[in-house]
Amino acid sequence: MKQVRIPAAFIRGGTSNAIVFHQKDLPEDRAQWDAIFLAAIGSPDPNGRQLNGMGGGISSLSKICIVGPSTHPEADIDYTFAQCAVRDAAVDYAGNCGNMSSAMGPFAVDEGIVTVEGDEALVRIHNTNTKKIIHARFPVDDGMAAVDGVLALPGVSGTGAPVSMEFVEPGGAGTGKLLPTGNVVDTLEVEGIGMIEASLVDAANPGVFVAAESLGIAGNEMPADLDADTDLMARLQAIRKAGAAAMGLKFSPALPMVGFVAPPMDASLLSGEAVPKGDGDLLGRMVSMGNIHRALPLTGTLCMTVAARIEGTAVHRAVRTVADPGDALRIVQPSGVIHCAADVAQQDGAWHAAKAGVMRTQRRLFDGYVYIPASAVAA
Repeated sequence: MKQVRIPAAFIRGGTSNAIVFHQKDLPEDRAQWDAIFLAAIGSPDPNGRQLNGMGGGISSLSKICIVGPSTHPEADIDYTFAQCAVRDAAVDYAGNCGNMSSAMGPFAVDEGIVTVEGDEALVRIHNTNTKKIIHARFPVDDGMAAVDGVLALPGVSGTGAPVSMEFVEPGGAGTGKLLPTGNVVDTLEVEGIGMIEASLVDAANPGVFVAAESLGIAGNEMPADLDADTDLMARLQAIRKAGAAAMGLKFSPALPMVGFVAPPMDASLLSGEAVPKGDGDLLGRMVSMGNIHRALPLTGTLCMTVAARIEGTAVHRAVRTVADPGDALRIVQPSGVIHCAADVAQQDGAWHAAKAGVMRTQRRLFDGYVYIPASAVAA
């Protein structure tokens, strides 16, 4: 059979890449989407390279975004995120991708879905996966999203125009509650491990956080070394599974996320550069689709930041004490230091996250058509 073509753009958002579709260019029957997305991205690939598609062999480069008219009264666009597995024929819609969220506002402006006047745009994004609203502010040049700027993003070469991302009321994105169990720390019974303390926090996406020392590691190890430790990765997967059960979540390939944290210490980056202890407030690593993420997933970063502001969590115990908890948190991750802020406080005895914010860059890399074998569409 021949191939069919679908209009699409290939865009970098933060430290991720994705194929971006207009919803109107996809079948109304969403049951057909999975086959199209897998064929476009090149999954499943037992070799883990996705050479027969647009994917890059790791979770951050195996993503799909769909943009359509808003179905929410407080948003300008709807945005749906699909995470494609690399080796398996699986598409996960359970959560959002914060990094690609940063490209959705500029895409909407460049495509004429949202019109702006002046030199700055505000696009209100409704993420359909989490039912949450995100505000994206970014500079505009002659009616189009600007890309030139001075913001350097850890893990991305060069600099770009800043996209200011504000996640509004991020708590309960997956479970409906900021603290799904009502506790800042839970003791999980984990198969093959026994009892382990973990903080289960749901902000932007649900996350399970443990102390690095409870895993017998320092916390500043490099991703390749951690991936090669099959026993450690199996334990993290078991912790993720136990955390999902405690949170009342359906266990999926992507969610809940699992990560570990450690107090500030000297660390090395993937670039070979060194980050001294004094340049960070917290060390963090997270697993994404079975591998240690080379740069923290943005929603994972937001969740980790919110957790750091909730007294008593595993993250709060590890974070450097600062004079003003409203200041941006400096998290040292494999690609550099990421700055993230969160407005978290107690209301009527319960913890509440009003917003969480971070700066990203984005750039459209090319657009036109993505080609799909007709057999995949027919299936």
